[in-house]
Amino acid sequence: MAKFNWRALVGVVAPTLGTALGGPLGGMAGAVIAKAVMGKEQATEAELSTALANATPDQLLALKKADQDFATQMKSLDVDIFKLETADVQSARTLFAINVWPQSILSGLFVGGYFAILGIVVSGHVTIPVEIKDMATVLIGVMSASVTAIMSYWFGSSFGSREKSAMLAASVPANGKGGS
Repeated sequence: MAKFNWRALVGVVAPTLGTALGGPLGGMAGAVIAKAVMGKEQATEAELSTALANATPDQLLALKKADQDFATQMKSLDVDIFKLETADVQSARTLFAINVWPQSILSGLFVGGYFAILGIVVSGHVTIPVEIKDMATVLIGVMSASVTAIMSYWFGSSFGSREKSAMLAASVPANGKGGS
């Protein structure tokens, strides 16, 4: 059975917190999420995964409210979460300006290897032993997600960013006060 992707759920229900999780404010965002869903600020990833996998509508509503409050608090501190995320991506892109070959070679090897493995598995030429079938399935899932990240690096993710901005604008009232 595949592991529950709690970060994806947070990204949909609480986009500001979801974005903050991947940046320098990740610890703070994790504490806000844990407090909203579990009532405590300290939680492991496993605890958060379990709590969010079994979240009630009230807990998801609390998470949404916490996201709005977090966005308002960050705005009052003049911290732009999405700008921080963009700066992080830009620093990675700076390496690209210095020398394109390491990124090109690694990306090509990974994507080529991914499709080779996927092709072998799908074609049925290789039988995966039962003992490692679950592990192989998880590995292919992780590799699939990594291919998406590589494609986003090379081709950008402006559509997703526009969607995220639109969701954020809809979730935080212009007056900066949370609630509906």
